[in-house]
Amino acid sequence: MIFTYFGAFSRGGLVASFQLLTIASFTLVVVAITACRNHSNKGATLTDGANQVLLFNGTGVSPNDVAAIETILDSNHINYSTVNSSELNSMNPSQIMKYRLLVIPGGNFIEMGKSLTPGAASNIRQAVQHGLNYLGICAGGFLACNSAYYNGFNLTSGLNFGFYSAENKGLRKAAVAITSPGAPTLDQYWEDGPQLSGWGVVVAKYPDGTAAIAEGKCGNGLVILTGIHAEAPADWRNGMIFHTPASADNAYAATLIRAAMNGVLLPHY
Repeated sequence: MIFTYFGAFSRGGLVASFQLLTIASFTLVVVAITACRNHSNKGATLTDGANQVLLFNGTGVSPNDVAAIETILDSNHINYSTVNSSELNSMNPSQIMKYRLLVIPGGNFIEMGKSLTPGAASNIRQAVQHGLNYLGICAGGFLACNSAYYNGFNLTSGLNFGFYSAENKGLRKAAVAITSPGAPTLDQYWEDGPQLSGWGVVVAKYPDGTAAIAEGKCGNGLVILTGIHAEAPADWRNGMIFHTPASADNAYAATLIRAAMNGVLLPHY
């Protein structure tokens, strides 16, 4: 199964359409991302575990989404390190497990996956099975799937996800009303994100009733996947109507990160 790529990503997600076609060639655009940095704990090294969160900023990620996640982490005083593709490729499961949470942000999930080796995907899966928690945002949700083509991590018991149905209407980004049990509806920023039905339990739903956020266990690790960008800042909202302030959505993003970091299940349907 081979996908043809028709677009480029912007801000938080992958702006692209995919068809199931047999093709003669495939062109990958390789994006150079800066090397690992430590944050909120200047004395930490990449693998000493002083920081709680490992945030991927390698090839194919949306730099704007990395920046948005960093803002949430900084404002909530959560220590973290960033790791690029080559660094993550060189880490073994024990080194990855020095962190409590691996966050994979939005971007071009094919480029992101192909920048990692099959060995790195296997190491991430082993780390999660032995207790590392995982938060996949948009493209990070796709990367949690089982795909040898783009080195998916297979944290979903072999299940693969499709795009949320807005994609079929030609939309690439939108304000979507997200509902969750016992909580007010939040208008959240969506950009080419997956719907996550069929795996784990549903934490939040899209307007069409499919899963916008899902959670489940992979071995001893908690996996939370989200098709929307709760971390999106206000300046991503141009041209769209939101009835929820960005501050409320960002607070929900912090809830997702803390739940994933601490391995605590969120309320679900």
